[in-house]
Amino acid sequence: MPVVYKIVPDALWQQARQTGVFNGAAIDLTDGFIHLSTAGQAVKTAELYFAGQAGLLLVAVDGDVLGEKLLFEPSRGGDLFPHLYAPLPLSAVLWEKPLPIGSDGAHVFPEMAE
Repeated sequence: MPVVYKIVPDALWQQARQTGVFNGAAIDLTDGFIHLSTAGQAVKTAELYFAGQAGLLLVAVDGDVLGEKLLFEPSRGGDLFPHLYAPLPLSAVLWEKPLPIGSDGAHVFPEMAE
């Protein structure tokens, strides 16, 4: 089971909780797919795109549930990143955890499965 991750503002995730589906953040809607990361990519994604942002969640998603709409495509540095070409159903979510900022200014990540 590939586990993929989404970094998302808690306020935006609240809307998904109400509807049972996450349609994406602004960048996802612009690009036409939901940007996800593997465990090995999530920390760098936080550094590059969410530096200093408080109120974030790390959401773990069961990639098998997403099926053929989940594609691994070349992105940053030629690395293959998971992209979801559909809304993210909350039924695929394994867990969601706060992503606090540590004393060094970087986000503190929970344990993640590869």
